[in-house]
Amino acid sequence: MENNRETFSADELSRCLSHYDLGEIRSTQEFTRGSRRAPKVVIEAARGKFLFKRRVHGRDDLAKVTFTHDIQHRLAQRSFPLPALIPTRDEGKTILLQDNNVYEMFEYVAGENYDGSKEATFAAGETLAMYHELLKEYQGQYLPPKGSYHSARSITLSICNTVGALPLKNRPPAGAVVASAGSLKDSYQACSQHAEMLGLSRWERQIVHGDWHPGNMLFRNRAIVAVVDYDAARLQQRVIDLANGALQFSIIGGSGEPKNWPDNVDEIRFASFIRGYSSISPLTAAEIEAIPYLMCEALIAEAVLPIAATGSFGRIEGFSFLQMIDRKVQWIRQHIRDLTSNVEYPE
Repeated sequence: MENNRETFSADELSRCLSHYDLGEIRSTQEFTRGSRRAPKVVIEAARGKFLFKRRVHGRDDLAKVTFTHDIQHRLAQRSFPLPALIPTRDEGKTILLQDNNVYEMFEYVAGENYDGSKEATFAAGETLAMYHELLKEYQGQYLPPKGSYHSARSITLSICNTVGALPLKNRPPAGAVVASAGSLKDSYQACSQHAEMLGLSRWERQIVHGDWHPGNMLFRNRAIVAVVDYDAARLQQRVIDLANGALQFSIIGGSGEPKNWPDNVDEIRFASFIRGYSSISPLTAAEIEAIPYLMCEALIAEAVLPIAATGSFGRIEGFSFLQMIDRKVQWIRQHIRDLTSNVEYPE
């Protein structure tokens, strides 16, 4: 398979690194995690180990990047686990502008991937609550986005658009496709309405992470040593962030055909994540009740957006993936009482 990953030229890297006080550069090695369009290298130098990256065009708006850096500075000041941003030597800024490109240097943090344990899952919920508590009063000059997967017209349209997006080759019967899309649309709207009935729109908004999932965390001995990627930070009710995190840490995937994937979420991990969060920031009974409904909305949104655009979910054929998502959504809706009863309610 052809490697289409963006890389630094030797001259580009040399010019950029000259702006930092790292000491003698001992080695540089390509870092292959994350977007293929954003080149990254791990640098070993006399003053430590660092990760250097160039931002993708389209994700390099200076006002937004400055906002995400401000969030990270505030979190770092309160000992939140994240890689430190490294300032330039000449201007002392954490954003380097060169030839219409935006560059960033981070402390390199070594860690392990999420292992699915109760302890690591509890830590993920606990750390999200820390994030929310530390940024509860944040106010900046930048107006962050407010959109989410909840009650979004774009999601409803995408559900409908999946019908025409599926490839003609080996396409299933039209009636089956329409029925699957209709079931997802009904579930999406019903879950959205239930969350609204609980009062979601009236709950206070604050800065949330927006992309709380295992791939954005590094662990050591089942404790989180670094949370990365703050680009999705936005202004939302905290429970929208919490519900997506609960989904990401409790969903069960599979290999092979999606029709063979399990319908259920991991109830132990779901409870561990919510209990971790509640240990730092107690939840109301209404927020807890809203979580499974919001999980269904998030699950549908994550599936239909790429399928409506490409007809597939990554390398997985779109229709079978939609059917699997529908089964998972129906399972969650049928087990809402079981899921929430396993979580301790506030006094």
